[in-house]
Amino acid sequence: MNSEVFKVNRADDLVYLTIPAFDNARITNHCFSTRLGGVSDGIFKSMNLGFNRGDLDENVRKNFEILCSSVGINYKDLVFSNQVHRDVIKVISSKDKGKGIFKESDIEGVDGLITNESKVPLVTFFADCVPLYFLDPIKKVIALTHAGWRGTVLKIAAKTINKMVSEFNCDVKDILVCIGPSIGPCCFEVDIEVVNEFRKIFDEDSQKKIISDGIKNKYLIDLWTANKLILLDVGIKTENITITDICTKCSKDEMFSHRGSNGKRGSLAAIMELK
Repeated sequence: MNSEVFKVNRADDLVYLTIPAFDNARITNHCFSTRLGGVSDGIFKSMNLGFNRGDLDENVRKNFEILCSSVGINYKDLVFSNQVHRDVIKVISSKDKGKGIFKESDIEGVDGLITNESKVPLVTFFADCVPLYFLDPIKKVIALTHAGWRGTVLKIAAKTINKMVSEFNCDVKDILVCIGPSIGPCCFEVDIEVVNEFRKIFDEDSQKKIISDGIKNKYLIDLWTANKLILLDVGIKTENITITDICTKCSKDEMFSHRGSNGKRGSLAAIMELK
């Protein structure tokens, strides 16, 4: 696993990524998982972090314990999103600790989580969709958002920023964003119906940057650039955006990829807390 963008962290068999711009701010514990270093077997090998895939719950909890102990997070406090490919974003507090991993969760139909409280670790799940990390180092606010193609065209990235501003008085110019490992413009092949959804929200110049011709009446969509343009449009500075150089499908030996495995896979996770 190599990257020019992320710091690749290794501890025995465990491999996970961190974001240099976020590391430099020194106020978060965070990571993006790989599929390396866990205890799961078969199609879930080995660092599967999804409870709803068919893996043993005890394996998934152990995987979270292994990863979080290395990152410096108490895995018993993790707060999960229940992702539905929409644009609902919820403010999370300490009363939500443990929801989804050890407690029944009432966080349903939510694709984005925000908090300004310390030691409240947020979690979103992935296997090709786009993870978005947000950090305001001045107001000390974090957010994690799940942006599949549906979330992207709903502009959930911009809506996350807007909620940080409205709920916590963040200044857009201060916010750092990372577009994390996900299916790349090399591999995200779609039909015309999906292309038309992107054409509805992007002007012609932007479409040229996002949409390209594939083969046999298929098209390729660049979700990384799409989300970058949405972020720029809402006022995020170019220099404050980190863009992945890892395609999950191309890296299916190190990352879980829904398309790369025909749906037979575990889940990756984005995890972040304020220290």
